[in-house]
Amino acid sequence: MGIAAHPLKRYRKESTISYAEGVFATLELLAARPESTVSVLLSSRGEPNEGAAKIRALCAEHDIPVVVDDRAIERLSPRGSHLAIGVFRKYEARLDPAADHVVLVEPADMGNLGTIARTMVAFGFANLGLIRPAVDAFDPKAIRASMGALFRLSFAYFESFDGYVQAFPRPVIAFMTDGRTPLDRAEFPYPCALAFGNESSGLPPRFHDTGTSVAISQTRAVDSLSLPTAAAVALHEAAKRRRNP
Repeated sequence: MGIAAHPLKRYRKESTISYAEGVFATLELLAARPESTVSVLLSSRGEPNEGAAKIRALCAEHDIPVVVDDRAIERLSPRGSHLAIGVFRKYEARLDPAADHVVLVEPADMGNLGTIARTMVAFGFANLGLIRPAVDAFDPKAIRASMGALFRLSFAYFESFDGYVQAFPRPVIAFMTDGRTPLDRAEFPYPCALAFGNESSGLPPRFHDTGTSVAISQTRAVDSLSLPTAAAVALHEAAKRRRNP
């Protein structure tokens, strides 16, 4: 008996399946990871919805079951009024050793992770390293915050930053409020690792000597940029350099 035949339960980290909540996230799941999709739940309220029609077409193309089940949607996400939920198996996606990596050191907020994932896709970055302790990228909250962009990334967890560097030796560009190199003067060797610290404390001082520490110029009116904002500024600059070397 397959997964789709069992009653679906609210997401737990130890589960082998997770959920893409909402029409847009479900469409991203079907576009990027159809092989991992188990089934799609549709709300009866979504039948006239254009997105629901696209979901049905993609599911028919990939032979993925579609079930109209309002109760199951409410059970899985009681606070949401979703018109669709994609059910998928968790999967492994290896980082590309020949590409740039974004590395988040001990990220603690699912919303921030999702926002950064969407920013990465927007600027052409597809590989994400996560240094534990870190939030669960498969949590539906993180997926929804990314609008499904997480499905377009390869991401992997590492027990420490040193463990990441051993697996992927490369220049490290460490973004820090007291970075020694201004962003406009920083170089981005290819491939490199663009490293960011967590929301509360940033990267520890040792990162000044781990690679090139880089600061994003700002006024003194605030102590620092938020993590997603700093990542967006940095990734935009790195993407511009890649286009105009």
